[in-house]
Amino acid sequence: MKNIVLIGFMGVGKGSIAREFIKISDYIAVDTDDLIESMQNRKIKEIFEDEGEAYFRGLEKNVGMWLENSVKNTLISTGGGFYKVENLKNIGTIVFLDSPFDSILKRIKKHPNATQKLKKRPLLKDLKKAKALYDIRRPEYLALADIVINVEKKSASECAEELLNKVGSNV
Repeated sequence: MKNIVLIGFMGVGKGSIAREFIKISDYIAVDTDDLIESMQNRKIKEIFEDEGEAYFRGLEKNVGMWLENSVKNTLISTGGGFYKVENLKNIGTIVFLDSPFDSILKRIKKHPNATQKLKKRPLLKDLKKAKALYDIRRPEYLALADIVINVEKKSASECAEELLNKVGSNV
């Protein structure tokens, strides 16, 4: 077993699917944003506000190096921009969770804690800019992916089952 790395746009459900996946597999899960918050002892939103995006991307690079050298047999859910770390392919099998932009927004807005979910994603403050970012990132996600799972209109547990079936031959 090697690592599985979930990539995809913010709010696509990487964390939810990771939580379901560990229930049905022998993997443990970590989240890169949680690791960064723990290292910095502050929220992602605060890091963006206080230090800026470039600083945050540097922290992602550090986490990427640590994951490659220290973590095995783990499902890694990542922040939306983590796919840009240079050593991503060395960390594990890359799984792109794909969904149309409008579906991602609907998913976030339907969540019981929607206000908090939106607040913690600084890049979603301006929806026009967020859509432009999505349009740039989606083909980049696709180019990196070893596996693509379309998550639209599927529950997190359905996606986790599909992931388990697809990774069997890739890890």
